[in-house]
Amino acid sequence: MTEPSARPEGIAGSALPGPFPVGTWAKGFQAFLRARPRVQLFGEVWNLRVSKARAYFELRDAEGAVSCALWRTRLDALGLPEGALADGTQVVISGGPDYYPGSRTASPGFSFDVTGLRIAGEGDLLAQLAELRRRLDAEGLFEPQKTLPRPALPAVIGVVTGEGGKARDDVLAGLRRRGWGGRLVWAFAPVQDRRAAPAITRALQDLAAAPEVEVIVVARGGGSLADLFAFCDETLCRTVALLRVPVIASVGHHTDRTLIDDVAAVSCSTPTHAAEAAVRLDVAGAHAAAAGAATALQRHGRRAIVERARRLSHLGRVPGEHVARHRRDLHQRLRELRAASGRRTAEGRDLTRTRGVVLRRKATAAAGADAQARRRALEGFALALGAHDPRRVLERGYAMVDDGAGAVITGVEAARAAGRVRITFADGSAAARIEEET
Repeated sequence: MTEPSARPEGIAGSALPGPFPVGTWAKGFQAFLRARPRVQLFGEVWNLRVSKARAYFELRDAEGAVSCALWRTRLDALGLPEGALADGTQVVISGGPDYYPGSRTASPGFSFDVTGLRIAGEGDLLAQLAELRRRLDAEGLFEPQKTLPRPALPAVIGVVTGEGGKARDDVLAGLRRRGWGGRLVWAFAPVQDRRAAPAITRALQDLAAAPEVEVIVVARGGGSLADLFAFCDETLCRTVALLRVPVIASVGHHTDRTLIDDVAAVSCSTPTHAAEAAVRLDVAGAHAAAAGAATALQRHGRRAIVERARRLSHLGRVPGEHVARHRRDLHQRLRELRAASGRRTAEGRDLTRTRGVVLRRKATAAAGADAQARRRALEGFALALGAHDPRRVLERGYAMVDDGAGAVITGVEAARAAGRVRITFADGSAAARIEEET
């Protein structure tokens, strides 16, 4: 898209000013709305969703509604308790109208720019819902449906749902999973807005009037509490409680709880589970189990025959294999013994040869010319050692004095300090005591 080179001509015959560029007019409209006086509004919060930047919701009452946006920083600054701001909460807000002009890649949008918010109390719709739930419970209308007998494998099932909703496909998927082959009777009705509750009530009455219908499923996908409020209608709930046919309710998701869930015979979290609750006998599972058992029996029989044949064949081969194995072992041991004896004989022969060479060399060395010189050198070393032998000194009349423990005493002072000494002569030792003459 490109900007026009010049302003185009207007519509022929129109007296309205312009044409103006759409961006210029959108920004002017934004400025016009922002110039409106700031006001305070009160009503109930619905369709609340919080992003990282802003919180968006609708403020509603019986006469109208307005889209609101609140910056996340302002919401966090309020310090509200966890869960205080939720669908159905009655609040007072302050602010004024605002308009986002959009662009080539973004859509325009109107919202009420919320600058302040205060929790005013529980919303009227939630209060009315709680009061109606208490009243129906007090009248005992939560029990009649739960006492009705439900067939395990109904032949005909009635279904109340939106014609183009995903719940219809989910119901069919649940029935296929069960392998159910009965007949479905559809009763399509709006499942959201003020026309939904009367239409659903009539559909239930029509299905219950058909004698062949054995159980009825009421199914609708998820949504906000405001979207599901048709299933909290008092007339609808009283009708369900008094039907002769058990009703299985599946409205919303796991966390949603409408009044029809309380009065129905069974409450399910999804349309698929509702279909499985309507057909409690798993036909597909039973067929699969029977087929599986037959297949397993056949497989077991074949396996037993094959195992028996393998066992007999193995037993027939065992004696021959045993003898062959022992023959291989004996041959291997004989080869090892021969190899070992050959190695040992060769090693002994080499060792004997080496010892003979050594002995011959020693004999040759002993009989050589230098044997006499070596003998004389040894005699000289023996005489030198004998001359330094302490016993030779003692034999010449000397004596050795020690303290009795082997420590040699070489001076007078050491002898006096020891007191008692041992004197060793060439032929023995004698103990002595040191005495001083006065």
